[in-house]
Amino acid sequence: MSKSDYYFTSESVSEGHPDKLCDRVSDAIVDTYLAADPYSRVAVETLATTNRIVLAGEVRCAGNVSKSDLVEVARHCVKDIGYEQEGFHWKNAEVEVYVHSQSGDIAMGVDAAGEKDEGAGDQGIMFGYAVNETEELMPAPIHYAHAILRSLAEARHSGSAPLLGPDSKSQVTLQYVNGKPVRASSIVVSTQHDISIDQAEVREIVRPHVVNCLPEGWMCDEAQFYVNPTGRFVVGGPDGDCGLTGRKIIVDTYGGAAPHGGGAFSGKDPTKVDRSAAYAARYLAKNVVAAGLADRCLIQLSYAIGVAKPLSIYIDTHGTGRVDEDRLGNVLMEIMNLSPRGIRTHLGLNKPIYARTAAYGHFGRAPEPDGGFSWERIDLVDQLRSAFS
Repeated sequence: MSKSDYYFTSESVSEGHPDKLCDRVSDAIVDTYLAADPYSRVAVETLATTNRIVLAGEVRCAGNVSKSDLVEVARHCVKDIGYEQEGFHWKNAEVEVYVHSQSGDIAMGVDAAGEKDEGAGDQGIMFGYAVNETEELMPAPIHYAHAILRSLAEARHSGSAPLLGPDSKSQVTLQYVNGKPVRASSIVVSTQHDISIDQAEVREIVRPHVVNCLPEGWMCDEAQFYVNPTGRFVVGGPDGDCGLTGRKIIVDTYGGAAPHGGGAFSGKDPTKVDRSAAYAARYLAKNVVAAGLADRCLIQLSYAIGVAKPLSIYIDTHGTGRVDEDRLGNVLMEIMNLSPRGIRTHLGLNKPIYARTAAYGHFGRAPEPDGGFSWERIDLVDQLRSAFS
């Protein structure tokens, strides 16, 4: 039996965190290739350190994307995030490109041919999760950890917080009573700042962003409100710590409240089930909870490289389900084609919609008119309710 009274912690990192900057560049490259050819295959990693960015990976594209295009994409991302510092500057950083053609062996296993449907781009297990703790049906700790950093970033970009830098992290610990979050027991925020201000000044800049993001009365005690605990955070970003694509997968998903299959999302086109099947699993889990069939829903999908259909689907409603889980699995498989091609078609994933996912989570975001965050729609609710009426 699960505990009902406990504390749970999740963390987030900002768009200027070294790893998130690398995710942003890799996803902007995915968008560049998909804009040139919606059926592009892309797997590109980014590394960033002091005034140096390295791009490496494999691609296949019927359009024309040059090495210089990739260099400009990387520079634009760095500029948009706001790095104009001596140790890391969008204009001065050296950008190296080591991107080559996709392996023919992989292409042969994945491509559709004759009677063979398009197969998964790799083996793997993917998880989706939803819970009715927030309006977005996300776990509350990661939801508020993201919200604090988004608020700080918006203030920095608007000019209302000019003394803050792009690199920041948050950590939110919530107290749960009878299985529901009731308050924050501690908040940690570390943010890069101008050398002209001290820790106390940074604390007061950060404070309203935390208070305004939490529900009324949820703010932690003053002694448990930590801002820049080391006292100083002037050197940050890739100049302070090397960044790499795909190192913040728990930040990207559910903050540790649900399992993660292990594969990162950023830098991968939607034929890679690491990305598309994780989106599909979230989409299905969210619709299950939105339909009132459970208060919590965890879904696991598994795939083999070159094989179209998932090898398994596992559902766990953690004792909150109002319908039979086995039947629920069958209904979900009937409602949605979970092959790589079926997922991409249903969710409209062959579009340049990925750079925006790179920071503040891939889940719990609002669906956008151009197809961004389509996996956050709750358009299966009526079908699910009808199936179990």
